[in-house]
Amino acid sequence: MKSLKAICVALSAALVVGCGMSKTGQGALIGAGGGAALGAIVGAIAGNAAIGTAIGAAVGAGTGAIIGKKMDKAKKEAEAIQNAQVEEVKDANGLDAVKVTFDSGILFSTGKSALTNTSKTSLSELAQVLKNNSDCDVAIQGYTDNQGWKNSTAEQSAQKNKALSLDRAAAVSSYLQSLSVPSSQIKSVEGFGDQNPVASNATAAGQAQNRRVEVYMYASQKMINEANAQAGK
Repeated sequence: MKSLKAICVALSAALVVGCGMSKTGQGALIGAGGGAALGAIVGAIAGNAAIGTAIGAAVGAGTGAIIGKKMDKAKKEAEAIQNAQVEEVKDANGLDAVKVTFDSGILFSTGKSALTNTSKTSLSELAQVLKNNSDCDVAIQGYTDNQGWKNSTAEQSAQKNKALSLDRAAAVSSYLQSLSVPSSQIKSVEGFGDQNPVASNATAAGQAQNRRVEVYMYASQKMINEANAQAGK
């Protein structure tokens, strides 16, 4: 019961954070409230894998506000990318982050991990955003629906889906690096197969939403250190 009450309190805080506030304001509120736990709860409910590494210390309100302002800028730039869905999310420290999602149908042919020509325009725009925000760390995650492969058992299909999702995430990473995004900026490239669905796999429309590649921009340790110094922590 105590655990449920804690989650309810955290969710109430999340609703307050999301109601009409800029990411700068959200960053200040989360920073003041020690938002790592809140970020983890909201992330788990939303189906997102954890982004970034917890720094193990509370982030002050001033630091959160400074990082929030930087993420406001990154989000605004990302919203101009063709064929991309852009959202506000939280990282493992409860700090503001930006999630850019591409439908895998835009990036790849069915069952393939080679980028389509159409996808390269969108990824070129993303590359420029990442270079413009070089103090952001980047995580790339691939996902599939839960549909089986021909002549494969359920277990074999799950493994093939996971391998395909990783290959697709790796293809995005490689292309971004070919456009001069530093490899050091891309901190993780992972494939989760049919895990963390964002819609029901019971419908074709839901399956299409689950076939995706997500790219996250979040605060690097350097950004956090600089924000701490600027905030006078």
